[in-house]
Amino acid sequence: MMDRDRNKTLLLELQRAAGTGNDRCADCGEPDPEWASYKLGIFICLNCSGIHRNLPQISRVKSLRLDFWENDLIEFMKTHGNLCAKAKYEAKVPPYYYIPRSHDCLVLREQWIRAKYEREEFVATQVCQDPCSAGSREGFLWKRGRESRQFQKRQFLLSAREGVMKYYIKESRGPKAIISIENLNAMFQTEKIQHAHGLQITYNTNGQTRNLFVHHESGKEIVDWFNAIRAARYHYLRTTFPSVPEPELIPRITRNYVKEGYMEKTGPKDAFAQGQVFIGRMEEGYKVQAGLPQGVRVKKRKPAITVVTPMREFVFICENEREQREWIDALNGVIAQPLSG
Repeated sequence: MMDRDRNKTLLLELQRAAGTGNDRCADCGEPDPEWASYKLGIFICLNCSGIHRNLPQISRVKSLRLDFWENDLIEFMKTHGNLCAKAKYEAKVPPYYYIPRSHDCLVLREQWIRAKYEREEFVATQVCQDPCSAGSREGFLWKRGRESRQFQKRQFLLSAREGVMKYYIKESRGPKAIISIENLNAMFQTEKIQHAHGLQITYNTNGQTRNLFVHHESGKEIVDWFNAIRAARYHYLRTTFPSVPEPELIPRITRNYVKEGYMEKTGPKDAFAQGQVFIGRMEEGYKVQAGLPQGVRVKKRKPAITVVTPMREFVFICENEREQREWIDALNGVIAQPLSG
């Protein structure tokens, strides 16, 4: 019993030790991980430990608090740890490759873990792929129809060199859409698409935003498509903005929307670009408030939001109070961000 308690104390001290990287999950960055892989020598969170359990040939997991740890396993963890594993298994992660965090969907986290430890895609001996070639891909995805809402198999072609993504209804015909990589975005929307591998591809054409909702049976295939789109976007940004430092380019490759949905907009017709409303910072005079501006009346008795900008006020009508609260929270989150120096 004393050995059990002593080993548990040693493990927790090792997890908290400064400069080891063990205080965060080795795979998703979640703080204070309470599980570990004793085959890989890494500390991981509960959610990632579930993925590791499906890789018994590569990883074996134990709880830091609940399981008994033999002395030899404690010694192994001492000589390894998260930074050691990172140096080996993440030696050559391409700059465009999306590294998931704890809040990301399961398929992204699972394929990241499999890519690292099962396929060893990023070890030092691997040759880094050129983003132009990595951003070229061809294959079939299941795409949701606009009218029928049913998913149908469609051929997709991505070319970083040509700067476009195309999809076809029939191989014998020309492409149904030619999408510029300049205007392309991709993000996983598993709940919205109601599929564990659901990917939303967004682009602008003729001043309008279009969405393609796709999935693939294979988790690896859909994540490979996602990272191929990111590689194509990275190639475009690197070529178009050669003087911009890479840390500033990476967040612009693809974006996850803070909040997405429908609101009705009221107010005069004007020349503002493509129906977009720029959201600045609180220090610049931007704010969001529930309800209508003083003296404004609308026909529909539904919850309203007023976005105040230095130039004018924008009024939006929500379907219900829950949507109103969510939009206010999302907008306040943007407005409250500090001004960058």
